[in-house]
Amino acid sequence: MKVLLTGADGLLGNNLVRELLSRNYKVSVMLLNEQRPTLGLNGLPLQRYFGNILDRSAVANAISGHDMVIHAAAATQVFPTRDSIIHEVNVTGTRNVIAACLKYEVKRLIHIGTANSFAPGSKQKPGDENGSYIGYKYGLDYFDSKYEAQNLVVNAVTEKGLNAVIVNPTFMIGPYDTKPSSGALILALYHKKIPIYTKGSKTYIAVKDAVVAIANSLTLGEVGECYILGNHSLSYKEVFDLITETIGVKAPIFSLPTQMVKFYGIYNSWYAKTSGRVPSVTKELALLSCEDHCYSGEKTRQKLDMPCTDMRIAVKECFEWFQQNRYTI
Repeated sequence: MKVLLTGADGLLGNNLVRELLSRNYKVSVMLLNEQRPTLGLNGLPLQRYFGNILDRSAVANAISGHDMVIHAAAATQVFPTRDSIIHEVNVTGTRNVIAACLKYEVKRLIHIGTANSFAPGSKQKPGDENGSYIGYKYGLDYFDSKYEAQNLVVNAVTEKGLNAVIVNPTFMIGPYDTKPSSGALILALYHKKIPIYTKGSKTYIAVKDAVVAIANSLTLGEVGECYILGNHSLSYKEVFDLITETIGVKAPIFSLPTQMVKFYGIYNSWYAKTSGRVPSVTKELALLSCEDHCYSGEKTRQKLDMPCTDMRIAVKECFEWFQQNRYTI
């Protein structure tokens, strides 16, 4: 069985290709740039295609001849908050993938969405796949475009007969985080660049649990359904304590009042516009850090046999990979 994965050089993609190969799938990847180093993919038995997800002919060429497609390529940046490129990559890119899957009668498309496409909840009452999208209020093209892309897939299922399943990850942590992406939090705590914690909470998952569920979704799961990938809902204090204890550094012990955090984010956003520098915290991120963004993965654990690994193991595996690849220097 031949599987094509777009966006294979990120945290999720690097771990997913390894899971697929371990199941004896013939794996191909579509990468943006032939000249870009692919640290995590070096040495793996992969068929490589190169091209922009916005190029319909490049997407069609990559998808042709494959039985299944996993679409993970996405623009995930949240600064600037509004950027046409983010919308183009996430929406037009998904539209191109859908068109090619229909043209070549792909047996199943797995679309990688985000849990943010559903209303969040608290640790005590997490959000689930039935929650309506409320992300518009943050003014982030990333949130809005991923929700729009998800709707494109759902509509193609109902209107064009596309065989597709959508998986919606929460905050993933694990090895092969080449960018780094989520692992940047671990590195920042290691280098003592986060002096305080905020009052909010969110849901986390070991990336190796996420990729098992995604690989399972090639044969499990109902067409047109969404499945949230999330296992552990923690406050920021709880997750900071967990990370720092695991990697052997001191945790932040101070918190700031919510209004002060929001003001700091507003100031950072203003300064970024005047200085041209990318801020570490924007007003949108400051707001998100003060809120509860928790989700339930119960449906996915039941329907896609998603495992549930202790987050200490995920943090340890991520940090050890950083150490081995000299990210901690």
